[in-house]
Amino acid sequence: MTDNSDPIRYETDGALATIWLDDPSTRNALGDETLDALLAALERARDDSAVRVVILRSADPKVFSSGGNLKDFADDRPVLEKHAGLDRFPRLYELLAHLGKPSICAAEGDVLAGAFGIALACDFIVAADHVKFGCPEINVGVFPFMISALIYRSLPRSRANELMMTGELITAQSAYDMNIVSRLAPKAQFDAELGRLADRLATRSPLLMRMGKQALTTTRDMTLPEALDHLKAQLGLALATEDVKEGVHALFEKREPQWGER
Repeated sequence: MTDNSDPIRYETDGALATIWLDDPSTRNALGDETLDALLAALERARDDSAVRVVILRSADPKVFSSGGNLKDFADDRPVLEKHAGLDRFPRLYELLAHLGKPSICAAEGDVLAGAFGIALACDFIVAADHVKFGCPEINVGVFPFMISALIYRSLPRSRANELMMTGELITAQSAYDMNIVSRLAPKAQFDAELGRLADRLATRSPLLMRMGKQALTTTRDMTLPEALDHLKAQLGLALATEDVKEGVHALFEKREPQWGER
């Protein structure tokens, strides 16, 4: 099923929802309209119990997204009006964190600036081996302020600083070596690699996936004792679910588990 809504397209195929960035005239620049449409599409996927995996992808194989719309940065709107619209990126990153189901950034083309933040906010990045990643904002007199929080949580400080302060791009292989990219594939094998990961994730318990993802997000910045206390409570709740019982029974009965609704 496909729903055409420029500049974002929403498509479902069984348990998979693919959200396509489709604004080739701007190289999928993340202006206000695009961000609002992307937020709406993610909320739609979050609220659809039939969707178990969400894929963010570009309709242009050359670029995932060029990042924030520079024309918006330099227009003549009042500063307060510009500032009021800056909440879209934090809302987007928070929504991905609390989506309740796995998210995959399908990086078949270059991932730049604010889009790099979107990629890092996803649970997985599958990249074609020719693409580049980076934060070129400093080259045009801007700094990657909001995505710096995600970069610092994903990379050692010195490597993060180099990306943000030099504006230099890195190859997909370098991103894989830095543990930014989850899976790397030649262009001809990109769809197959993406499909393998998405299909595998879609067969897991949607309830336990939601509980696990929320636990990871909640404990990320806790102290170790705080995290362990929270995780102990979550494990206790998980052990009371029917999906845990079903998973164990299916294992011993050598059959595929039949998960309940999330």
